[in-house]
Parts: sequence; structure tokens; C-alpha cells
Amino acid sequence: MFNLLILLVVIAIVAGALGFSGIAGVAATLAKIVFAIMLIGIAVVLLLVLAGLAILF
Repeated sequence: MFNLLILLVVIAIVAGALGFSGIAGVAATLAKIVFAIMLIGIAVVLLLVLAGLAILF
């Protein structure tokens, strides 16, 4: 998931630099969504580990 986030950020930067503002905006929005999902996943796993319910490992 981190690789997807990096890819979307790079696409947004390159598209913005080349003047494709629509594509850059979409890629940046998708990167924000992936980042939020990743943060929620990390928070859930951290809470499970702190509660002693490390069932994912």
C-alpha cells in the first residue's frame, strides 16, 4: 500500500510539473485516500497489539 501511495504522489508531481492539472488533482486525491486508509489500518493494528489481541501475527 505504501508503494501505491508513493506512485500516486510521483504521478501527481510529474503531471503537475507538465501542466496536466486535472490528472495531478485526481492523483493527489487518490493519494490522500490511500494515505487515510493506511493510517486507519495502522491504528487498528496498533490498538489490537496494545490490547494483547495480536491475532494478525
